[in-house]
Amino acid sequence: MKNIQLLLIAVLLQSCFPVSIPPNLENGKWMEAQKFKRKLPNQYAYIFTDPKDANEFYYYISAKFPPNQEGDSENNVPVQINDTNYYISFYETEKKSRMVNLLPAITNEVLRDKNIPIELEEPPITREGTWYIVLTITDAEFIDALSPSYKNQKKILDYTKILHNEYISTTNYNSLQFQK
Repeated sequence: MKNIQLLLIAVLLQSCFPVSIPPNLENGKWMEAQKFKRKLPNQYAYIFTDPKDANEFYYYISAKFPPNQEGDSENNVPVQINDTNYYISFYETEKKSRMVNLLPAITNEVLRDKNIPIELEEPPITREGTWYIVLTITDAEFIDALSPSYKNQKKILDYTKILHNEYISTTNYNSLQFQK
């Protein structure tokens, strides 16, 4: 019985425990942007996991909606949805997963207490990130078009889902310029 307890303690100390795990938003989710990440604007947003490389969504938006006169393809990109003008802004943001490995952390502390200068190289906390695209849409008066109180919110939300699916399935963004 004592051997089983020692075995369980050894396995427990060698295990990694998740402290925070980023959500899986492959299918996208509509929510308040600031509840997803504090530094985002105080608006409703459509958020999805970005499986592609950095800046790919920027290239997609630039190809689909050529830059306006100011040349900005991230903020207030003009689009027409059902013959009404709207503005899309997007943000690339990362959420990190954190895992704690107890054995190196405990061993390093014991060695430090005994004034032994050896430290295990493996960090006690490891991080791995997941990137997300956060889409916000406003109307011509800069009213949040994804807000539940907005009159055409359902149509706008459907449009964001179409953009998401088109982005994921498109590999050659130049072909988007020939579609209308």
